[in-house]
Amino acid sequence: MIAIVVSRADSASAHIGERLLEVGDWTAREDGSRPDADGGGTYYRTEGFELREFDDLHIRLSDPTAAFDCDPAFLAFVSRHSGETGRLLTAHVTGNFGGAEYGGEPESLARAAPGAEKRVVEALARHAPEGYEVGIECTHHGPTDVAVPSLFVELGSDEPEWEDPDAARAVARAVLDLRGTGADLTADDAVAAADAGDAGSRPRHVVGFGGGHYAPRFTRIVRETEWAVGHVGADWALGELGAPDANRRVIEAAFERSRAERAVIDGDRPDLAAVIEDLGYEVVSETWVREVGDAPLALVERLEAEIGSVDDGLRFGAVAVDDALGPDSEAVDGDSDAVRVRDLPADLLARAQGLDADAARAAVERVAVAFDTEQGGARAAGRVAFSRASEAPGYADLIEGLVDVLETGYDAVEVSPEGTAVVARETAFDPSLAAERGVPEGPAFGRLADGEPVEVDGETVTPEAVSRARTDRFPIDGAALK
Repeated sequence: MIAIVVSRADSASAHIGERLLEVGDWTAREDGSRPDADGGGTYYRTEGFELREFDDLHIRLSDPTAAFDCDPAFLAFVSRHSGETGRLLTAHVTGNFGGAEYGGEPESLARAAPGAEKRVVEALARHAPEGYEVGIECTHHGPTDVAVPSLFVELGSDEPEWEDPDAARAVARAVLDLRGTGADLTADDAVAAADAGDAGSRPRHVVGFGGGHYAPRFTRIVRETEWAVGHVGADWALGELGAPDANRRVIEAAFERSRAERAVIDGDRPDLAAVIEDLGYEVVSETWVREVGDAPLALVERLEAEIGSVDDGLRFGAVAVDDALGPDSEAVDGDSDAVRVRDLPADLLARAQGLDADAARAAVERVAVAFDTEQGGARAAGRVAFSRASEAPGYADLIEGLVDVLETGYDAVEVSPEGTAVVARETAFDPSLAAERGVPEGPAFGRLADGEPVEVDGETVTPEAVSRARTDRFPIDGAALK
């Protein structure tokens, strides 16, 4: 069940509550065990949801969880957003990195619902009326002491928007689209609810530090990647927090309350990064989040240990591997159960990339689980991981793909009979032979190279007369072809 909290003191919240009751199939029930002001009296149930109304503003509520006649997976506070931001539908989790001007306790963070936040942002984008932006905000107000994960889903940013029936209906529909989901975003199923008591589940959550209140970097992660974002400490909130080393408790709580193992830092904050890593967490880049995507996390860790980090160039190919390794597996050793790591054929790859860099990289990507790169990820280099599944492509398929690229620049390309090299042959224009025949450098050289004869002092010089046969050999791992 998902618990929906409506505040009568918030006109936008009350309006969203009305639209929720309008678009859903609800049954009214009565609770005489608590005052109407505290969620008692008439409340509403529909499949997967319970909705209750409270007199106080959301930020002043201590913990409304006990009012609900269910065991909620998370609380969704439907609320107004106030600011000079125009038409905006937004979501965020709650807490205070510093003081508590707007509810909750200082230096205290609520249990976040990153997966629910991601899914509701996706739903807000689907339902948003024309002219409304959609995004997330940083962590910036109470309540902080909530027994279950929670998030705010907000309609902003002023009276005209709070009274807009289409916008309120969009928020209502987005919240109802959460039916059947949980607070977390798990690696196995980005839609199904995660079992919060399952220590083996590894949610795809990151904590965010730095940036502005409306968190553009973290909004991108939420909207454009397979990852969710938990607590976000914006620049101003980190300013209130103070020196990272003196506030390790709050920083650690951001990870614990977000169920996250990694952080993305917007900006240069070496002191913060050092504390995060000392606490046992990892700082990754937005590029890391994008490149990893939905790849199995245990496999990512094994490949980073064997090949190199994503931030240093590791990229993932088109071949997917089921995460059968488990989170506690030892580092990959090139002969693991799921992948086999080999050296890329350096000379062959370099020549193929010299002929067509994009086609050569694509030849690697097609057959690889992952591979190393250089030049900002543009060129494959170093090592490659193949799936060990019998039907998956492997080293021989890689060689075949690179041979196809070489055939665009050579007359004939083949694997040597002993299987230890790719042999490429061509008959090509030789400038030294042309010079011996008296051909002047310049346009005449170009025509001969293009296969056209030229006239020199009344004599015809043919391309064949100034061409030389050449054979290039590129070593490969013959044993890996078998």
